[in-house]
Amino acid sequence: MINIQRYKRRLLDLEKKLDERTSRDLEAGRGELLDTPHDAGDASVADVAVDAEFTEAELNSTILQQVQDALRRIDAGSFGKCLVDGGPIEPKRLNAVPWTPYCLKHQTLLEAAGRERNWTL
Repeated sequence: MINIQRYKRRLLDLEKKLDERTSRDLEAGRGELLDTPHDAGDASVADVAVDAEFTEAELNSTILQQVQDALRRIDAGSFGKCLVDGGPIEPKRLNAVPWTPYCLKHQTLLEAAGRERNWTL
């Protein structure tokens, strides 16, 4: 049996950290946009810095959404159950990625299906 309260505490801590990181990265990206460089070389470096800040904010925001979804599953009583078939998510997997909505088998199948759709000739 999984310790739901332990996972809830972990997820709440993660939610707080990710929210802070996302806000910080967005603010840093906006700050970089305000510092207008004087030549093309400086502008190029500034563009890379802004892109990195916003990319990091987007990644943190995506994981934050997944963490919040996991917290909703805790409240609904479905945490630790695969969204595909309702079977248990492996404890090792939950320990590594507590916000995961899928067991390893279904996550692997979903990723493989995504790769197949992206193949080009």
